[in-house]
Parts: sequence; C-alpha cells; structure tokens
Amino acid sequence: MTDAKLCWLDIRDAGDATAAVLEEAMHQRIDGIVAADPAAFADLPPTVRKVLLYEAGPDAVPADLGATDLVVVKGGKDERAALEKAHPDVQFGRYVEIVDADTLEDACLAARLEPWAVLDFRDPTKIPLEIVIAAASGAPGSIITTAADTDEAEIVYGVLELGSDGVLMRGTKVGDATALRRAATARAGKVDLVELTVTATTHIGMGERACVDTTTHFRKDEGILVGSHSKGMVLCVSETHPLPYMPTRPFRVNAGALHSYTVSEEGRTNYLSELHAGSKVLAVDVEGRTRPVSVGRVKIETRPLISIDAVAPSGQTVNLILQDDWHVRVLGPGSAVLNSTELKPGDRILGHLPTADRHVGYPIQEFCLEK
Repeated sequence: MTDAKLCWLDIRDAGDATAAVLEEAMHQRIDGIVAADPAAFADLPPTVRKVLLYEAGPDAVPADLGATDLVVVKGGKDERAALEKAHPDVQFGRYVEIVDADTLEDACLAARLEPWAVLDFRDPTKIPLEIVIAAASGAPGSIITTAADTDEAEIVYGVLELGSDGVLMRGTKVGDATALRRAATARAGKVDLVELTVTATTHIGMGERACVDTTTHFRKDEGILVGSHSKGMVLCVSETHPLPYMPTRPFRVNAGALHSYTVSEEGRTNYLSELHAGSKVLAVDVEGRTRPVSVGRVKIETRPLISIDAVAPSGQTVNLILQDDWHVRVLGPGSAVLNSTELKPGDRILGHLPTADRHVGYPIQEFCLEK
C-alpha cells in the first residue's frame, strides 16, 4: 500500500470529447490515463502513466503497445507470461471484477502479489474493499479501485482510514478530471499554524455559543479553527480530554459564539450559525494536518461568554469569543490543552492567519476592515 492517492481517468468512452478531456486531465495533473488503444497516448507527456485496460484478458492486447507504461488484464501471471516476455519494458497488472466470495479472494491475492491491482466491485457495499485493504496491508503493490462518480471516489479514498491507493473513474466530459482531483485531495491537507500570544481576556456577559457535534472521533491533539475575524483564528480542541463533572465527548468542539468563523473544505469559511447536519468542517491537529469531517448537529444555547484577544508575531491581532467556562479549551504549542477561563496575558496558543478577506465565505482580495 502506498501513501499517495492516485487519480486515473478512463477515456475509453470519451468519444468526440477525448481531446478536451485529455487537455483538462493534463492541467489537473491526473496520474494515469486509461485507454483501450495505444494511439491515445501519442501526445501525452512522460509525467502521466499510460495504462491499457482489457477486462477480457491477454488475448485482447495488441502486439504494438506504443508508449504504454502499464497493461492491466484479467488473469494472473501465468496467463500473461507470454505477454510479459514479449514486452519486457512494460509493467503488467491484474484486473479483477468482484461479484462473490471467490472473486473477492482473487482480489485479495492480486492486492498482495501484483504490482498493480485494478478492482471493480459490482455491489454497492464497501465491505469487500475493506477486506482487500486489510489483506494487502504491508504489500508493496498498489490498489486502484473503480468508482462510478466522485461521491463514490471520496468514499473509496477513505475506506478503513487508509483508502484505496487510487481511483479509476470514467472521464467522458470536461469537468470530470477536475472533480476527480478534488475528490482525491479532499481527504487531507495542511494549514500553517502560528503561535499567538494572549494579550487580554474579558468577560462579556451572555450570548449564544455553538457546540459543533461531528460524526467522527477527534484525536487529542485535534480540533477546529474558530475566530471572530476571517483573517485570524484559534485552534479550539475537542472534548476528548477528561473533565471532572461530565463524560468526554470526543466528537464535539465547544467552538465559540455563533457569529464566529470556522474553516470548511477548499479553504471556504462558514459562520458557526450556518452549520447544520451534513455540513463539512476542517479538523486540524497541532501540526497543521487537516481532514474534512461531517457535522452531525450544531447545538446553540445561551451561555456566559469570554473574549480572548491575542497577537501574532507579525503584529496581527486575533479575537475569539468562547463560552465562559473552565471546561472550554484551546490548544497551545506542544499539544498543551488550555482552559479558556485560565488564559492570561503572555500565554501562547495556536492559531491560523488566512491571507484573504472573505465574501460569503470565499476568499477574495479586497479592502475589508474587521475589528
């Protein structure tokens, strides 16, 4: 299994749109182009893997492979021995269509033994893929799983938290390559975190705060970014850490006053008040590593509030308004868990400084004064 998430685009049904689909695929740096005719690879750069796929078996493979890098066929090494001997400079892999227990076992063998295993699961359940990924743990080869669309691709990339090494999706129109690349990169990324120095805390009375309950467990060094201003946010930790008067709720971040910004997918921001069941927010750890998580609900209630002011090394100021209670916490350097009501000037907390102003949540370069 590999760490990189590969995007393979199947152009066999692109028809008259083939040239446009390929142009977009190169712009999006798609990792592999899948075709049935080696002629399709004539003008492709060496940076893209050129894959011939034949579900019917070795007999369908042409004698002249042209610029092909990899041939994937039905059947194992014995069935394609003659092909491999005839084309020593070309890699070979195995295609498996999974429809029952026997073909699932074939898929597990291919994932363990083949340098490339292209798997086509015909039933909608993802349990067979989970079994294959578990069976291939530690194997040197790569698993490429077919997906009908980008919604399925996102799921395939994330199965068992490891996901398939890559996704093969049909590209029949302009936009497909971009959507596939977006699905591959939606799982994780990184944001730059900075150490902020607390300058003041103020008890500001009653207001509405939002608890963001997600559908996932947060890790102990993970939370979400929240701030009163779009250009400065603080890393609020989840309720993963023990509390003396209530059980832990590792799915929850007591995030802040309802007007506050948080970061969702693709760098967009949302007000906490806008979030609802099914929304996506970005979980962030103390190293800046991110992953999108789904919101299960947002619980907004009236509570006493505390305003926290901080400053970045650049001089930029940051504000966060939280529930004024000891059990509401933020993260500091070294994964330190800091109670909001105990923060004092000079304390250091972790934050993020987005570079662009926001218009309806999207970054935009314009004059905007927040205070």
